[in-house]
Amino acid sequence: MTTATRPTGDDERSTGRAGARGVLSAYLALTKPRVIELLLITTIPAMFLAERGIPSLLLVLITLVGGAMAAGSANTLNCVADSDIDAVMDRTKSRPLVSYRVPRTHALVFGIVLSVASFAVLWAGANLLAAALALSATLFYVFIYTLVLKRRTSQNIVWGGAAGCMPVLVGWAAVSGTVEWPAVVMFAVVFLWTPPHFWSLAMKYRADYERAGVPMLPVVATPRQVSARILAYTWATVASTLLLIPVTSWIYVGCAVAIGAVFLVVAQRLHQGVRRGRGVNPMRLFHLSNSYLSGLFLALAVDAAIGLPVLG
Repeated sequence: MTTATRPTGDDERSTGRAGARGVLSAYLALTKPRVIELLLITTIPAMFLAERGIPSLLLVLITLVGGAMAAGSANTLNCVADSDIDAVMDRTKSRPLVSYRVPRTHALVFGIVLSVASFAVLWAGANLLAAALALSATLFYVFIYTLVLKRRTSQNIVWGGAAGCMPVLVGWAAVSGTVEWPAVVMFAVVFLWTPPHFWSLAMKYRADYERAGVPMLPVVATPRQVSARILAYTWATVASTLLLIPVTSWIYVGCAVAIGAVFLVVAQRLHQGVRRGRGVNPMRLFHLSNSYLSGLFLALAVDAAIGLPVLG
């Protein structure tokens, strides 16, 4: 016959640490770190281009921290509002609210606190305009995209994606205190990039969105219509990147043309495959779109940091 052994002090501390890590991991998951990472990738190059060089590293750090908290707030509040949808989608059913790792009220408070902290950090460390732009992005994402557009129209991600474009304006405003036309062009690039990026993902998870009753374009349109729109937005994205030629050098232009050509080829192949009734892998375009945006904005940052004469 065996007898139960009483946990030692070390065992209890180990269990407590494991529990604390689990809680922290759950709250971190609410903020969707991979989404935040992509948003911050666009912030830094905008700051470099606004400075036309390397801005204050302290300002960059403050802007990234404030921007990350704003994006984390928007994503957390999105999880709160969409927990019913997440529960029926295979892709999202393991999120913290669905799996009851975080209570809804706690997540709501966490999201609000992150937003308030973001505004305070950006206002104190950068300026009021940067703070206001970050807050407006959070409000737009939660109240316009999540609560209004997402469940009502197939154009949800087109207009709702505007929130994801705001980091370039925040970064530019943090450096210059204004929003000038190059920042607006960068906003447009991300705005046009968002539909092909997200629709390719939605093609893969069409059944999920249909089951959840979310009218993403692949749910309400034919695959051929979806791939045609993806291709059209890809062309528009690549064309819009060339509007930055007057404020950049050959480094950026060469990179924009080269990686833009790759982006177009993959989008064209997706559309051709759908038209011909072949099996297609839309996730290839989805993953490439991430690399495309990262490479494009990295080229902007390097171009600005090196400071060669601009072509305009």
